[in-house]
Amino acid sequence: MKVINGGVTAAQGFQAAGIAAGIKKGNAKDMAMIYSTVPCRAAGTFTTNIVKAAPVKWDQQIVYHAPAAQAVVCNSGIANACTGEEGYSYCKKTAQTAAAILGIPEDSVLVASTGVIGKQLPMDILEAGVKKMVPLLSETEAAGTLAAESIMTTDTVKKEIAVETEINGKKVTIGGMCKGSGMIHPNMCTMLGFLTTDVNISKELLQEALSDNVKDTYNMVSVDGDTSTNDTVLLLANGQAGNKEITEKNEDYSKFTEALGYVNTWLSKHIAADGEGATALFEVKVIHAESKEQAATLSKSIITSNLTKAAIFGHDANWGRILCAMGYSGAKFDPEKVDLYFESAAGKLKIIEDGVATGYSEEEATKILSEKEVTAIADIKMGEAKAAAWGCDLTYDYVKINADYRS
Repeated sequence: MKVINGGVTAAQGFQAAGIAAGIKKGNAKDMAMIYSTVPCRAAGTFTTNIVKAAPVKWDQQIVYHAPAAQAVVCNSGIANACTGEEGYSYCKKTAQTAAAILGIPEDSVLVASTGVIGKQLPMDILEAGVKKMVPLLSETEAAGTLAAESIMTTDTVKKEIAVETEINGKKVTIGGMCKGSGMIHPNMCTMLGFLTTDVNISKELLQEALSDNVKDTYNMVSVDGDTSTNDTVLLLANGQAGNKEITEKNEDYSKFTEALGYVNTWLSKHIAADGEGATALFEVKVIHAESKEQAATLSKSIITSNLTKAAIFGHDANWGRILCAMGYSGAKFDPEKVDLYFESAAGKLKIIEDGVATGYSEEEATKILSEKEVTAIADIKMGEAKAAAWGCDLTYDYVKINADYRS
């Protein structure tokens, strides 16, 4: 497997476009489209929030019941959430518009929205945007990048990646892009993510691969503890690589899931690093746990602790906050057997051993915690399981961004 340039257009048969349609102020990019030249098998994972945006409901129907998917239309700026029957009808109208121009079935068009909750979509602008994007569809890397830029809201950077691997003697590519910066918290997938692949795989295994993978990737990300109404990850597979169809969990399936895991891990970490107002990516690893579930519970509890996140922002080795977060996680462990380390590009330092401070140098700890990427490693000495979670520091700017979000 190797990382290559590009995103959603890297896989064979996929095209993309991104434009400024006029939904946002200031001529900002706000609409994107992904299109496959042939029908795709589709998989998806969606928010567990009871309050589900209209696009989530629309996409669930297509992923679970439609014979194929072939296009995705996404807008940023307005979430189309809490918009009732009118909002759902706009999903249908968007799909109808795209389907008519592309010459594909209405139920093969997926839709996604991100932005302010409670507003209705300006359908005249949205439909005009769809009509404008279709002639711009391209398989170039630049087109994929435009699409990645057009789904951003408070994100400060685009997030796209592609990898290649060999399956059954054929080159298989997976490309992906996502957006996510705020309202990010584990519980399915905490953002919008779009993945494309030219692998030939059964729909059942495609869905299983994605569902299993989100547990270790997107579900291990938290920025602020808020689970969005719009969280969606869509994976389209068009089979253009020409490999023998993957219908069982064999070596080919393992190679595919390894590549998919790499893409989703990369995207997850970049969401965490781009958390609203963040100055540092904060990674937590729990090692030597009794079970993976125990390790995941502990690592997520640390990553979501506001006091810990604030300490990371202050470059303060306040390890008591980490031990405290582990203690209220609900997972059982012996606090008097915990070793804790801080690690970054500036070095690695043992902070506590068997639950007691080591007499470490505060100056060295501050140096380690002042890097752009900081890792806390908790060794609980109970077994061989492990898990990692990703978040960011909590800064003054997070409050400023969210206080002014609608203005």
